[in-house]
Amino acid sequence: MVKIAVTSDNHFDLNNVDVNDIIDQQHQMLSELGIQYYLIAGDLFNDFQLSVKYVQQLQETMPEIKVLFVAGNHDMVKNVSYEQLEQGEWPGYLNNRYIDVPDSDVRIIGLNGWYDYSFATNEDKTSQQFLTWKNTYWIDRLITQPMTDEKREDIVLQQLQRQLELAKDNKKKVVLMTHFVPNVKFIRYSDDFRFWNMANAMLGSTRVGQLIDKYKVPAVVFGHIHNRLEPVKYGATTYYNGAVGYHRKRHNEWQSDDFITEWQMQLKKFELF
Repeated sequence: MVKIAVTSDNHFDLNNVDVNDIIDQQHQMLSELGIQYYLIAGDLFNDFQLSVKYVQQLQETMPEIKVLFVAGNHDMVKNVSYEQLEQGEWPGYLNNRYIDVPDSDVRIIGLNGWYDYSFATNEDKTSQQFLTWKNTYWIDRLITQPMTDEKREDIVLQQLQRQLELAKDNKKKVVLMTHFVPNVKFIRYSDDFRFWNMANAMLGSTRVGQLIDKYKVPAVVFGHIHNRLEPVKYGATTYYNGAVGYHRKRHNEWQSDDFITEWQMQLKKFELF
C-alpha cells in the first residue's frame, strides 16, 4: 500500500507566505497521516529557482517522505528556460520522468504539460487571436519558448504517450502528475463571461484526456484551476486537484486567513496497492 498526498497552486509569494514558517507544520501533518509520497503539481512561486529551493528545503526537513514536483506556468515565469524545464535534473523534479515505488507496481509519472487552445471550443477564434489575447492579458506572456503553443503541446503529448506506453509494457499502475487541466470535463463555459471563455484556451488540451482514457490511467494529479474540487472518477481514472489558490485583496479564494488551514483543507490523500 502506497500513501500519497497531493497539493498544487500554493502561490507562496502571491499569498505572502514565508515558507520558513510553515515547513515544520507541513512535515508534522504529512508525517501524522503516514504519507510516503508528497506530490506538488506546480505553481509554488513566480520564480522557478525559489520553487526548487523550497522543495529541497522541504525534502531535507522530512527525509522519510519523498517530495516530487512539476512546474506550473507561474514557476516558469522567471529564472528558467524552456530547455532547462525540459532537461533539468533538480532533486524531486519529475517532468517527463518517472519514479517507481519500491515493493509495489506503482509508477509516478511527471509532466509539466501545456495547452493548444482546444478547450476554447465555444470561441470562434484563430490561433493568432488566442495568442494575441494571451500576450495582452495572461501571465504566460512572460514565459519564453522557441515554438508555438500548439507545437509545445504536441511535444508534451508525444512525451506522455511514450511514458504511458512504457508503463504499460512494464505492467505499472500509473499516477500521472501534471500541472495543466487534464480533462475537458473540468472546464466551465459561460455565455456572459468572455474573459474566462478565452482563458479556457490556456488551461490544457483535450488530447491529454484522450490519452488518459486510452491507457486507463488509475490516478491523475493536477492543478492550474482553483475550483476546490473533490476527487472525481471519469472512466477508469480518479482525478485529484489540491489547489490552495489565491488570498489577495482583489482575488480571494480562501475560506480563512491562514495558509496552513487552507493547505490542509485542500490536501488530497489516497492509497494505491
